[in-house]
Amino acid sequence: MGVLDRRQVARLNQQLATRHETLLVEVRAMLSESGHAAYLEIARDVTDTGDESVADMLADIGAAQIHRHVQELRDVEAAQARARAGTLGICIDCESDIAYERLTAHPTAQRCILCQSKRERSYAQEGRPTL
Repeated sequence: MGVLDRRQVARLNQQLATRHETLLVEVRAMLSESGHAAYLEIARDVTDTGDESVADMLADIGAAQIHRHVQELRDVEAAQARARAGTLGICIDCESDIAYERLTAHPTAQRCILCQSKRERSYAQEGRPTL
């Protein structure tokens, strides 16, 4: 499994399990709170298009937060699957070891620091149109 020993993998698995549970609780709470209740409350009192825009923006912000949490849940689940497969701590690009310190700070890391740096430089402008 590379540089990770069983104790390190167990600690990372615990970290991942804890984060998974926290995210599930947060997403469920956000979904039950939202139920578009905030939007409906504001929209009910809408008197002009400015108020309507604010209501729409608040609904969009809530949806974006939920989306971010769901994406992180997917990342955690993918890391848990890599742990089960014995590939947690192996870079998906160059197949070198990912430092335990990096995994402790970011247990869902898929790339070593060098490959992650290259990726960030390559895709830093992704999604920004140029003329």
